[in-house]
Order: sequence, then structure tokens, then C-alpha cells
Amino acid sequence: MNHKNGFNPLSRTSAHRRAMSRNMVTSLFRYERITTTQSKAKEVRKAAEKLITRAKVDTVHNRRTAAKFISDEKILNKLFTEIGPRMKERNGGYTRILKMGFRQGDAADVVILELVDYKLPEAEAEEDKKSAKKAAKKAE
Repeated sequence: MNHKNGFNPLSRTSAHRRAMSRNMVTSLFRYERITTTQSKAKEVRKAAEKLITRAKVDTVHNRRTAAKFISDEKILNKLFTEIGPRMKERNGGYTRILKMGFRQGDAADVVILELVDYKLPEAEAEEDKKSAKKAAKKAE
């Protein structure tokens, strides 16, 4: 039975689980998109969403609370200067999980965990080209 279990222990010790969660959240904020198993993604999403909610208001207290979880100073700064302000208007639901299929070796459900406003690098390049063309037409 699964009554009153607030989280999935993922068959790991508490120290291993905490370290893995911290590393995965840091990677999510660094790359804004990570590939992992479904159960890990669902656990990491909980921590990531709470940190993004904190990052929407840039105060010393919020930075110190987030710094307990994220040890990389550059990623912490990115969270508060880029990711938090981008999510300012959104009331939760900052991440999405996209199913990819099953892993070859152990048939685990593999998913992509990404921030909701993530854009593929190719899509960004196309948008830059389109905006450059519009600017060139206006200049003529």
C-alpha cells in the first residue's frame, strides 16, 4: 500500500537521493531541458517548481534558501536573473514532462523534463533570421 507516502524514495538512501535531486535540478536550470526516467523527473519537478517560485521574488532570504539546494553560484544567479523573471506571470506549472519511450537496457520509461518556455536552438536561430529579414525590409 502507498498510503501517506509523500515522495518516491527511488530505491536510494536519503543522502544519495538528496544529492541526485540537487544535481538534477541544477542541470535542469543550466540546460533548461534534461532527459531522465519518469519517476526521477516527477520527483525532481517538485523541487524545481518550488525553487522557481522562490526565484520570482529576488530577496536575500530567497537567494539563501535556494543556495541551500543549488551550490553552483552561476546557476543560482541564472535562476534569479533569467528564469524567475520569465516565469513572473505564471502561477505554477513551470515544467513539463514529455514521454520519449522506453530505454533499451532495462525498459524504463524515459522522459524529457523541460521548462515550459524552453525553445529549441534551431527554432531560436530561425526566429533571429526572420527578425533580421523584417528589419532589413523596414530599412529599405
